[in-house]
Amino acid sequence: MAESVYKVIELVGTSTESWEKAAAAAVNLAGKKLRDLRVAEIVSLDMHLENGKVKAYRAKVKVSFKYDPASRAGGGDRSSTAPTG
Repeated sequence: MAESVYKVIELVGTSTESWEKAAAAAVNLAGKKLRDLRVAEIVSLDMHLENGKVKAYRAKVKVSFKYDPASRAGGGDRSSTAPTG
């Protein structure tokens, strides 16, 4: 296997429906901005509460992708900016 280097970023996705959809939102955004996504790891799950009721589910996700030092962002960025969440 050829040697490779991967970059890891941390994103927080949100959903009013579920933690699964919150995590998917983070990964989907990363997939639109970055090439060669490899692994997504759920770091933590929490909820935004208002008046004792759940308003949003939040998933903190670490996403790894193949590092490309030749690109402007150093990670295969598809645009001029890295993903924001």
